[in-house]
Formats: sequence, structure tokens, C-alpha cells
Amino acid sequence: MVAVNQVSIRVAGGELHGVIGPNGAGKSTLFHLVTGHLRPTAGEVLFEGRAISRLPAHRRARLGIAIAFQAVRLFRGMTVLENVMVGAHARTRTSFAEAALRVGRTRREEREIRSAAEAALERVGLTPVAGRAAESLPLGQQRAVQVARALCGRPRLLLLDEPASGLRGFERQQLSDLFADLRAEGLTMLLVEHDVGFVTRLATAITVLDRGRVIAEGPPAEIRRDPAVIAAYLGQEAQSA
Repeated sequence: MVAVNQVSIRVAGGELHGVIGPNGAGKSTLFHLVTGHLRPTAGEVLFEGRAISRLPAHRRARLGIAIAFQAVRLFRGMTVLENVMVGAHARTRTSFAEAALRVGRTRREEREIRSAAEAALERVGLTPVAGRAAESLPLGQQRAVQVARALCGRPRLLLLDEPASGLRGFERQQLSDLFADLRAEGLTMLLVEHDVGFVTRLATAITVLDRGRVIAEGPPAEIRRDPAVIAAYLGQEAQSA
């Protein structure tokens, strides 16, 4: 069984790059290779010109690679604000001993992390629910919490793993508006999503995978007209959309 095969994707700085393809195309595997949850058996992963294929996930997070997973991963029993504060852990410098002794640097970092988390919550529109238990929120807001947590780490590359999956119409629109704003602000994003309309409205470029291979790449309008894409994934609905 082959999981991804000779895939080459280049994501430009400040770009929202979409990745689409049918089930089993290799989209999730590609994400795990970028984040470090999987290591490639061949080829290389480069980030800002640096080879990172052998770096573990936490080292890549320190470089500025963050991910918002499709399956909501929140810390139960913690507030929304506390969940978002966790996102800053990759850039903290306090040692275990310093944290235990509550030295000055620890207290200063805690204040900075809280401030960053509050700013991230405001950015995604969740300031009013900062003190609520994260697991009590509806799915759309839980997804927004994950995005805020990723933003709290000040990412240079944000990976979005099917963020619109399972959301209602107005929740999808809210998330779409947020990503459009982040794109306008220059944040580099890589988006995997089954909702082709969601991707084509947001992405500046799209890569299409089929059975682990790139079959098309280009701007959204071009992708929607590509016969190989229509045959492999979009089907006749794309022609009438």
C-alpha cells in the first residue's frame, strides 16, 4: 500500500494554498509529513529553505508550523482562554525548575501568554466566551478555539485540516470570513478540505491529488475547468456549479 507518491507542492509566503482530492488521495498523509507526525521514507520537506524532514513535531512547532485538526482536540475541564494559552507553549523559554519556583521570568511569560491568548480570541470573535468550558461550545466555536490556539503560537505556516467539516451554513461562512481576513493579513496557510466550493472561494492556488499524485495545480478557476480534476474528483456537479 502506498501513502503519497512523488508529491511536490510549493506554498508561497502569504498564500492560502488549497489541497483537494477524493478519499484516499493522500491529503491527510501529506499534512502529517509537513507537521512531523510522519517521516518520509524518501524525498524532503523544506520550510523557508531549511530541510526539516528529520525534525520532530515539537521542533517544527518552534519554527512556526501550526495545525488545526479536523477532529476537535480540546482540553476538557479547561476554559476557552486556558485552551488557547496552550498554543503558546512552543515559544516559551522557561525551564521546569523556573516554573516550579515561580521566578520572575515565569510570571512575565505567563502574562505575555495570557495577553497573546486574549488577542487570539478577539481575532476569532470568541472573547465573550473566554471563561466558559471549551467542551461546552458548539462545534463551530470549538473549531474557532483550535484556530485561536494555533494563532496564539504566532505561526508562519498554518495548516487547516478540513475545518469546515460538519459545520452548518452560517458556521462555514464565519470560518470562511476569518480565513479570508487572515489571508489578507499575509498569513501563509495550507488548507485541506472536501468542500470544493469552500476551497475555491478562499484559495489563491489549489493542488489536486489523486491516488497520491498531483494531477493538477493552479488558480481556482483553472482547476474547476481541468478535465482531469473533473474526472477524478469534481464530477459533473463541477460543470453545472
